[in-house]
Amino acid sequence: MYSTNLIGFGLAVASSSFIGSSFIIKKKGLQRAGASGTRASSGGHGYLREPLWWIGMIAMIVGEFANFVAYIYAPAVLVTPLGALSIIVSAILAHFLLKEKLGKMGILGCVLCVVGSTIIVLHAPGEHEITSVDEIWELATQPAFLLYTASAVAVVLVLVLYCEPRYGQTNIMVYIGVCSIFGSLTVMSIKAIGIAIKLTLEGSNQAVHFQTWVFVMVSVTCIVTQLNYLNKALDTFNTAVVSPIYYAMFTSLTIFASAIMFKDWAGQSASTIVSVLCGFVTVLSGTMVLHSTREPEAPATTDTYTSLSPQISWLVHANGEIWKYKDNDEMHPEFVAIIRQDHFK
Repeated sequence: MYSTNLIGFGLAVASSSFIGSSFIIKKKGLQRAGASGTRASSGGHGYLREPLWWIGMIAMIVGEFANFVAYIYAPAVLVTPLGALSIIVSAILAHFLLKEKLGKMGILGCVLCVVGSTIIVLHAPGEHEITSVDEIWELATQPAFLLYTASAVAVVLVLVLYCEPRYGQTNIMVYIGVCSIFGSLTVMSIKAIGIAIKLTLEGSNQAVHFQTWVFVMVSVTCIVTQLNYLNKALDTFNTAVVSPIYYAMFTSLTIFASAIMFKDWAGQSASTIVSVLCGFVTVLSGTMVLHSTREPEAPATTDTYTSLSPQISWLVHANGEIWKYKDNDEMHPEFVAIIRQDHFK
């Protein structure tokens, strides 16, 4: 038991290192692609031709695979909290490689997100053993989870169709919200696929069940959407802020979705439920702190615009008479103030 847990621990740490590094490598690739074409946040897909972005993508895949294998050797209570190490890795690398400064309040926000998510995971209810894809299909089609799924899709549609055109470039919660909500559905469908693969390897072919392929289509759709909006978030906002918020929201929504789908709350003690609620409050507090410490994006200005913009100066005479000052006019000796148009910008 000790040796298997040690293997799982090592794989989980390696997974966090790869995933945390992938955020930075992918953002470097996005920056290079944006310098020579349309940025991902503006709908461009030039990053697909950038080798550095693919290196980051491969690092993320390796990290996710290592995380998946870690669950085979160690319990979830050991592996899942170690995912928070990816936040620390990405923050450190962003500080040195991307020159993205993380102040004291930002560090506090990271700590709150990590602590809160860890509390949630450590006190989350245990899962019931699943023996077939059909059983998961029954759980996925129960009214409570159908309501969650419908609500999740509705919120994502609002974020994509209404909020993104208006607030996508200024509010980090738009892109991260889409990633996190679809991420919770991804985990549910991936779990079904994993069970199907396991049962198939054990001799019970699950490929003949149409439910397996429904879960595959849901997984592919959600994963593609997650990657698209994660790229937009990384290309628009500070990486040291994106990583903790994404981790906190994704972890919280995944545990919430799992509790609804698998009815994990049944038979849990009051202390466990209170601990989970406290973890949610801690995560939300850390998210708010991180969001408040994000440096505002500097407005884009160009020399062309500056040279073409009108510069109008007005002179206010001492007797109250106002007239327009021209470049070839001489300065009146009895002026009170000069009010320029750009003073009010």
